[in-house]
Formats: sequence, structure tokens, C-alpha cells
Amino acid sequence: MAEMVRNYLVIGAHPDDPDLLFGGCAVKLLKAGHRVKFVSVSSGDCGHYAMEPAALALRRHREAQESAKVAGLTGYEILDVPDCHVVCTLELREKLIRVIRDFGPDVVISHRLCDYHADHRATAQCVMDCAYLVRVPMYCADTPIPRKDPVFAYGYDAFTDPRPIRADAVTEIDSVAETKLRMLDCHRSQFYEWLPWNMGLEAPEPDRMSRQERQEYLDRHWGGRDRQAAEFAREALRERYGARGDEIRRAELFELSPYGAQPAPAEFRALFPD
Repeated sequence: MAEMVRNYLVIGAHPDDPDLLFGGCAVKLLKAGHRVKFVSVSSGDCGHYAMEPAALALRRHREAQESAKVAGLTGYEILDVPDCHVVCTLELREKLIRVIRDFGPDVVISHRLCDYHADHRATAQCVMDCAYLVRVPMYCADTPIPRKDPVFAYGYDAFTDPRPIRADAVTEIDSVAETKLRMLDCHRSQFYEWLPWNMGLEAPEPDRMSRQERQEYLDRHWGGRDRQAAEFAREALRERYGARGDEIRRAELFELSPYGAQPAPAEFRALFPD
């Protein structure tokens, strides 16, 4: 019997956040015939040290669409909230309710509430607030409710206050790391300009670098989160992959939210690709 096609919706605060949270899993799921949509709550128009916000917003929209083509995403939608201005308002909640209902996801993934960026925290709160309301018919009554509650989950972060994330599900992404890095390569305003400047790194010149050199640069500076996730979830990797779990270098992991549908542990793990 053919596997049922599932819909995965990844909601990040900025263009590139969904790529970091779920890029590897997205590639695997899309290859298996599932549907994956990325959403950025903000336009990302403050993510630069020099570019004028309106021009940057247009650039980041183009970058997101380029990343979508690399992965084969079902869609990459960017909402109109200004960067660094994301607040969990009734207006934003209603926008996200409609986004969720329109796509009909089986799984919704976003940030946790404990995060360094105010936009990430506000996005996380607003997504959590949608978990119950998405199935209330008289709320945003112009948009039909989904036939079932989605599963809500949090993507990996390294923060420990108030507690570390749980590795309720983990997927190796060594096999698709090259494609995930190609997705990040599309977000040039961030990974070659803004973030190096913000972190005090020497600015690279991607136009003068070969594809291999860009891949190595991105893996060196931004691939660490996936290696860190693999080390954090080593025991879960062993449980899923057996002896091979000790050899996996990169992973994406997820924690089941207490809001939304509550699958059994094995059912939750099965939502994420091998």
C-alpha cells in the first residue's frame, strides 16, 4: 500500500529560519512525495548592516524563492510583518490561522519559546496560540477548519533555560547535507553579508568562490547547528539507526508540542523521514 501523502508546514520568523530548522528533512520528504511549505512571518527587512529595508525585503523574497527551487518546496510564503517588529497580536494570529487552514498540514513546525531573538519568541507564541484555535469553526469563519488537528512540533535549538529541547524525533541529514547547504547558499544577504558582519567574521566574497568553496564556508560557519544536534541526540540516533547512529554527523531533531494532536511516541517519530 502506498504511503499517504502528508503536508508539512514550517513557520519561521525570518526568511532562512525554516531552511535552518527543517531544510534536510524537507528535501527527504519532498523526494518521498510529501508536500512541504515554508512560511516566514517577517519580511526580513532589517537583516543587513547597509541595505535599505524595502530593497532588502525584495531581495530576501527572491532568495527564499531560489531556495524553494533548490529543495523543490511546495511553496515559500513571506508575510508582511516588518523584521524586528514581530509581536503576537490578534492580527498576526488570524493571518497564521488562515495560512495553516489553507495548507491543511499534518505537521506544523516552528521555534521554541526560549530563543535569543524576540521575533523567534513571538512567532513561537503565536503558532502555539493557533494550535487549538485552528479547529474553532467560528474563529476566522471565512476559512474552513481542517479535518483534523495538526501535530505541532519545535525544531532544534541549543538553549537550556528553562530546559533543553527534547529529541522526541531525529533524522540524519548527512545524506542531504549538500542540498541543504545549497539552500543556505541562496540566502546570500544573510550567510555572506549580514551574519558575518554581525558576528565579527571576515566578509567572504561568494562571487569569487567556487561552489565547493561556498559549500565548505557555509558548512564551517553555519553547519555547526546540525552537528551539534547530532551530538545532542546521539542516543536517539542509535535507537533509530542502530550502530550507524554513532557515525551520523548531522541531524535535525524535533520535540512534540503539548498543543495540537498528540500521537504516540512511535507515531511521532514516524512522521519524520529515515
